[in-house]
Amino acid sequence: MIGIVLIDDHLLVRQGYQLMMAGASDMQVLGTASTALQGLQLIRSLHPDVAVVDVCLPDMSGIELTERIRRSGLKVSVVIATMLADRRLPRRLLNVGATGYVTKECSQEELLSAIRLAARGRRYLAATVAQEVALASLGDSCSPFDRLSRRELEVAMMLAKGQTLSAIADQLSLSPKTVSTHKQRLLDKLELDNVVGLARLMSAYGVLDVTPGPGQGEP
Repeated sequence: MIGIVLIDDHLLVRQGYQLMMAGASDMQVLGTASTALQGLQLIRSLHPDVAVVDVCLPDMSGIELTERIRRSGLKVSVVIATMLADRRLPRRLLNVGATGYVTKECSQEELLSAIRLAARGRRYLAATVAQEVALASLGDSCSPFDRLSRRELEVAMMLAKGQTLSAIADQLSLSPKTVSTHKQRLLDKLELDNVVGLARLMSAYGVLDVTPGPGQGEP
């Protein structure tokens, strides 16, 4: 039996996954979480075989969560399921330790296949994702976010979702001054003046699925 933890901040998505997996005789959903930290706690306490993780979570990105899982030595395979379209993301996530990567537009059969393969330690890329990764490797389409370090991309995603410097500092175990430095560097690299412009750029390139409303984030 494959034990699974679901980590996604959308209730309907979690419920949809549960319905899919309820019909699979070889799978059992051990727990669900709406934040990365809740998910990390569930992984530590429930010892699942596979964690299905969204990229955009309210407290940290799926990139950071996957990296924390690997640093902690937790024996769980991570399958990323996301709506994001940026063709550079799959490679970043595979590099930090994800085992599988599918889009939320994939079929039920494809998601279950990805989970089964991940449980056996085998990597899985959805066909459309594999094509995007191949195209990205050709260098025919350069994303401005390639200029950012992993930490800068992490901070950028959190800023664009409306989180404050102090909140980001707490979640990443950094000082507010360090986060502020990351913020200024990433804005300089992207040639942007503020977080509003950052959110728009990330949305345009498919790196963010939520654009903050007026007054969110820090200028």
